Amino acid sequence: MEKSDYPKVLFISRAYPPILGGIENQNYEVSKSLSEIADVKIIANKFGRKMLPLFAPYALFQTFFLLPKYDVILLGDGVLSIIGWFVKLFSKKPVISIAHGLDLNWNSSSLGVWYEKILIALYKKLWVGIFFEKIDKFIAVGNTTIKEGVKLGIPEEKFVFVPNGVDAEKFLGTNDYSRRDLEKTINMNLSEKKVILTLGRLAKRKGVAWFVENVLPKLPENIIYVISGDGPDKKNIKAAIKKTKQFDRVKLFGPATDPEKYLLYNTVDLFVQPNIKVAGDMEGFGLVVLEAAVCRRVVITSELEGLKDAITNGKNGFLVEPENAEKYAAKIKALLENDDVRKIFGERAREFVKENYTWENIAKKYLEEIEKVLK
Repeated sequence: MEKSDYPKVLFISRAYPPILGGIENQNYEVSKSLSEIADVKIIANKFGRKMLPLFAPYALFQTFFLLPKYDVILLGDGVLSIIGWFVKLFSKKPVISIAHGLDLNWNSSSLGVWYEKILIALYKKLWVGIFFEKIDKFIAVGNTTIKEGVKLGIPEEKFVFVPNGVDAEKFLGTNDYSRRDLEKTINMNLSEKKVILTLGRLAKRKGVAWFVENVLPKLPENIIYVISGDGPDKKNIKAAIKKTKQFDRVKLFGPATDPEKYLLYNTVDLFVQPNIKVAGDMEGFGLVVLEAAVCRRVVITSELEGLKDAITNGKNGFLVEPENAEKYAAKIKALLENDDVRKIFGERAREFVKENYTWENIAKKYLEEIEKVLK
């Protein structure tokens, strides 16, 4: 089919590169992959966080003039549903919103500033109570996101689950790295060592501090834990390292550039994402576990929230009971003892991800849902 055979889509995103983050990356990939197979006009905040307060009125102004040319509006996240509400005042064209975990799940008690708590209360009152009602369909990135939305009173029939994808082509041919390259990158001698990696934003729900304090001490001394990322829980991770005196076993690498990310994925022995349950802060979808799997890494992660949507146990990784240090340690030790098993499983995991989670396939699922709402 030609692009002209598909509905014309007006895609609006406030979370977009150069801002870094999971939603930003997801919005970019959705818009790019949809644009390759359909007629898509993108209104995006490409100017960074400083322009966020002005983006909604700017996008609404653009939408007012562009809407007659397009069949449907696709919003990059639930915050933009205010635009959908305004559109419905003068148009009957359908509005679809992508729903991420943080659109429907917050923890105001963890916020240190009182006005942020007020903002969350206002968000619940206006967005959930008024603006969300005008959205024709929510495309949720995880099944847990749907459950949270239903708890808030949004009809379940408004939701459909479409997973995030991974740009498999970006990772093809990126395995030309050696262990020596890893040693130079993290400035550590890895002779006779096994290396496990966690990569991403260091939020409490990622469970990194918990892992350092509860799992790493149960593992053999030759296992090194590399943590790549930055975020609000970094101080707790450092405290856990100090408490357990594991200064020589943990490497805090900081946020990775794309080349550094490819190197890390392709040279470590195992990837772990040991998420824990945190009230009001959930994992919408575990994109990094797919990236690691497509790089042939065996993934071990918690059987929790959106991670269960990204990892199919025994296919592209392994799911472990959250906060069960004994089971985490046992699974890690078993896998690190057999290089051949990891190699075979890594190849299978890569193929599974390529078959099920490429952005090309995800874009087709988005188009299917767009066409349904137009019928």
